[in-house]
Amino acid sequence: MELDARKLGILKAIIDEYIMSASPVGSRAISKHEEFNLSSATIRNEMADLEELGYLEQPHTSAGRIPSDKAYRLYVDQMMQKAALTDDEIKIIRAHMSAKLDEVESVMKQTAQALSAVTNYTAMVMPPMLASNRLRHIQLVPLREGRALVIIVTTAGFAREAVIRVPEDMRTGELERISHILTERFYDCRMDQIGDRIAQEMSGELFERRAFLCSVVEAIEKKMGSDSPNVQLSGATNMLHYPEYADVNKAKSFLVAVEGRNMLSELLKRASKLEFSITIGNENEDEMFKDCSIVTATYQIGEEPLGSFGIIGPTRMNYGKVISVLEYMRKSLSQMIDTDQDDE
Repeated sequence: MELDARKLGILKAIIDEYIMSASPVGSRAISKHEEFNLSSATIRNEMADLEELGYLEQPHTSAGRIPSDKAYRLYVDQMMQKAALTDDEIKIIRAHMSAKLDEVESVMKQTAQALSAVTNYTAMVMPPMLASNRLRHIQLVPLREGRALVIIVTTAGFAREAVIRVPEDMRTGELERISHILTERFYDCRMDQIGDRIAQEMSGELFERRAFLCSVVEAIEKKMGSDSPNVQLSGATNMLHYPEYADVNKAKSFLVAVEGRNMLSELLKRASKLEFSITIGNENEDEMFKDCSIVTATYQIGEEPLGSFGIIGPTRMNYGKVISVLEYMRKSLSQMIDTDQDDE
């Protein structure tokens, strides 16, 4: 049995109604929609067909029906309409996005807060992946005798520091010269490639300092290659406002899952391969999120993805609104990063 236009229209009306009310939808409520002009009995028959096809479910002994994960997937793929952001929603986002880009952690935290404030769901943001960041600047700063501070700054605004040993005969002027050479030669190089490139391209030019260069490379790889992204989370308790999480044990399980961050980090890493992704209910790999929908987006410079962020909500989330919010935030973050690079 295929879904004709009438069945699709009724299914969409049921989903829209359930997203707003969180209550099972009956045929009487749908028959009041002017666009159908159908009796309750006719709609009831269509709903029975939709249930047989796996698009509707009947909770307990209720006379109404609720959409299944299969229905939400069809809705997202074929029927959903993106909702335009209101002026107030844009103001809320802009009010949160006030940190300077060189304060990356603050930007990520404010992004998460803006997303949860506008959507009333749980927001998660993964900062730019360090390995895919590009070099902006390397500075070698002399410390006490035999030590120097390596400062690494990326185009996305991350700064990392490490202390390394310095040969006894190396003076401040030589440290400055090497800093200048490395910055000029490897500016805009990906951080996960810079170690190999320094080792390959500088071994001849700075042959007498090859041991020192190895220390610099080791510091870069340690600081920029192994860090686990610190996922920013906001609005975890927003989910407790929805009737789906009225059960205490279910609510507690959700809070434990998101507060752990490791699961979210892995989820966002997988999502970073796609510009947008939507996983619904049982489509989620993690058991803790089988009753949720997760919508993610990736922000980037040009064609290169830097990091990802997303929204976790009940399966009856307002998908059209969430997609619009993520699109707006995605463009805003990408523009901020691009603008920051142009100012350098």
